[in-house]
Amino acid sequence: MQKNAKTLEFTQITTTAPIATKRHGGRAKCLQRLVRLDMPIPRTLALSFDAVAGIAAGILPDTTAMMRDFGDGTLVSVRPSSEDPDWGGPRAVLNIGMNDARHAQMELSVGKASANALYLRFIQAYAVHVARLDADMFEDQPFDKNDPDGDSALQSALRAYEDETDEKFPQDPAQQLAEVLRSMARAWSGTTARLLRSAKGAPEDAGLGLVVQEMALGVGHDNSGSGVIQFVDSETGLPQITGRYKCQSQGRDALGAQRDALFLNKDPRGDSLQDMLPEQFDRLVELGGMARRSLREEMQIEFTIEGGVLHILDAVRVNRRARAALRIAVDLARDDVIAREEAIMRINPHSLTELLHPHVDPLAERDILARGIGASPGAALGRIVFSATAAQAAAAKGDAVILVRRETSPEDIRGMHASVAVVTEKGGMTSHAAVIARGLGLPCIVGAFDLVINSKDKTLTTPNNRRFVEGDLLTVDGSLGEVLAGEPKLLDAALDDAFTTLLDWADDARDIDVRANADTPSDAKTARRFAAQGIGLCRTEHMFFEDDRLTVMREMIFANGPEDRRAALDRLMPMQRADFIELFEIMKGQSVCIRLFDPPLHEFLPSTREGIHELAEALDLPLSTVTARIEALTEFNPMLGMRGVRLGITIPEIYDMQARAIFEAAVEVTRRGDTVVPEIMIPLVSAQKEAELVKSRIDSVAAAVRFTEGVDFTFRLGVMVETPRAALRAGDIALNTDFLSFGTNDLTQMTYGLSRDDAARFMFDYVRLGVYAEDPFHVLDTDGVGELLTIGAERGRAARPQIVLGICGEHGGNPESIAFCRRAGFDYVSCSPYRVPVARLAAAQLAIADKWRS
Repeated sequence: MQKNAKTLEFTQITTTAPIATKRHGGRAKCLQRLVRLDMPIPRTLALSFDAVAGIAAGILPDTTAMMRDFGDGTLVSVRPSSEDPDWGGPRAVLNIGMNDARHAQMELSVGKASANALYLRFIQAYAVHVARLDADMFEDQPFDKNDPDGDSALQSALRAYEDETDEKFPQDPAQQLAEVLRSMARAWSGTTARLLRSAKGAPEDAGLGLVVQEMALGVGHDNSGSGVIQFVDSETGLPQITGRYKCQSQGRDALGAQRDALFLNKDPRGDSLQDMLPEQFDRLVELGGMARRSLREEMQIEFTIEGGVLHILDAVRVNRRARAALRIAVDLARDDVIAREEAIMRINPHSLTELLHPHVDPLAERDILARGIGASPGAALGRIVFSATAAQAAAAKGDAVILVRRETSPEDIRGMHASVAVVTEKGGMTSHAAVIARGLGLPCIVGAFDLVINSKDKTLTTPNNRRFVEGDLLTVDGSLGEVLAGEPKLLDAALDDAFTTLLDWADDARDIDVRANADTPSDAKTARRFAAQGIGLCRTEHMFFEDDRLTVMREMIFANGPEDRRAALDRLMPMQRADFIELFEIMKGQSVCIRLFDPPLHEFLPSTREGIHELAEALDLPLSTVTARIEALTEFNPMLGMRGVRLGITIPEIYDMQARAIFEAAVEVTRRGDTVVPEIMIPLVSAQKEAELVKSRIDSVAAAVRFTEGVDFTFRLGVMVETPRAALRAGDIALNTDFLSFGTNDLTQMTYGLSRDDAARFMFDYVRLGVYAEDPFHVLDTDGVGELLTIGAERGRAARPQIVLGICGEHGGNPESIAFCRRAGFDYVSCSPYRVPVARLAAAQLAIADKWRS
């Protein structure tokens, strides 16, 4: 068999051997580090990536020499060693070298039952993973009470192998090892394995190393056995010895044992390794501490005790959830095992969303009804309702409800506030439902196009024709974008001292400010809780949808002239002022950027027959008059019509009222002892003259308030850059402004000519086919939209060097987009309150990475 073999590299793992992660894989390098700690590691050889690639191509190493290196009669195991343990690899094979002769010898040394068990285990693994025989023929052999030593099971396996292959089970240890190595090497290069590791982020050409290790048997003598130990809880990251030990076992058998497995440390529930073998247990704990300090990580250690002698076979990074990962990183830094900057860099910013919201237990069964876009993370259980009114009514009775709509509109906001989750048939990452839900911290799925939602009949039908009616219980997983039937187990949010500590360290490292988009006092409180550095966008129109305000707002819309409009607005002004006072007090002197009224007026008017009739009654107007006025306000493309600054110029009384409310609120809070410098933002500006006209009126209102109140104050005026022309003419616009805030939601929509509410219908196919690398409403398009941002920033700064630059679109919470903003010299990013922690951590990691590179 060896006549065509060439000498391939295999290296004994010693303290000085040239073992490298990039050549031999992470497992081999970890074993070398354990050897350097003088841990009791059995003799181990490492095969490099190149050697394994050669084996896959048919060039076999001298396995006779390898087996001779271990010594006559020694059994060995083979384990995979990829560069990153998360990339996986072929299954380990134990007890290589076991044959009839060795079996007979071991019957004398460890007993018939143990010898049979060792041989049977190897036959099963070899048959399934090397000879590729049907697993059902070899695995999970039932226990036969008439054959307690396993004689018949062993003979049955040998016969089955011979019957299926027409060959005796191989008896040459060198041949056995060669075939195991060949099988594992080829499995790594197979199509299935490539696809699996690609899904885990591994490069296409990722290499595999293999480690061949002398077996510590774990059977036969006294309390010999195997176990796995770790020193933190995988769910919380808190210190806790966990794992199991099983007598007369090998590998990781103890973890899967349904019976006979022992606890590790003393436990009232049963026997423990600490009770049975206290010296070995104490040594394990000591070695665990050594591994933590030397490897700078919490490790899970696989060990075997043979005849009272402890052997360490392997150590891998403890598998952990997001909460545990954060706790472990912080505790390692607190103990000076790693630096704080490294602790920051170890945490994926996106993983923080799992800590901020309840989520579905990963181990729970999932009955998936439909999929859409996970627009706001978290999970919630509730009864479905089909209208905002129904949501409010159910919430008043204490019921948890999920609002299901074809798409939401501003008048649904009250219903969203009353719900625990939102699902819409239409929409994308920046649709109304998505933006509002993220601000409220509600799990939200949009673009669930396969659902059929009938609001009239109050039914929801899934793609496979399962039908649900109002009041039925569903679960929304906004992180994965899945609507689930029933009540899968939900895990609570986990904000603890480790979370706060890590983000405090992140704030010390980052060099760009992070603000929050907050429309209500509740949003502002959330922003403060997550340590946002002010409010980067307050959408004032959302304040008008409360019942008492909506009626007055509609009276203003139906006013016959400026005086009537002003009279209605005068009634709204105290309400706005109270809102701003509360915002200013919550933010305690931090920046509060208030966007003046933006949406088209028709959004405040009813669209149903019942709603129009109720409005006619409330305004004491003929139904025909109300209907005619609504029709008159209807636009073919309202988002590009009479909205934003266009409303402010044509109906200036609206902006006058809002400016006055802002200034009077600032004066009141200042009198209470807090200095307030409000920022007023003009939306949808495209021309310098628009900014000039609005600035002139706002300056006049400011002067009037200063005179009336007898108090001086300052404010900043800026524009929301959300049209391509505004970005191109930013130099002109900057002459009249103190800041430019780029609204990347609308800017992306207008640059691409895409409806952000409808693009989700085809966006998946566009990304899949490579038309777009990412959904541009999710990750900032740095080539197209980014070029406009760069042009706008450069021209704005050239015209007014001290101008402040920020973005307030949802891209502000995306790590890739934050990276672009830092490069472009922006002063801050702003995002939904629940994305602020993600942005804080991402910004810190970008700053640290730049520091490490320099």
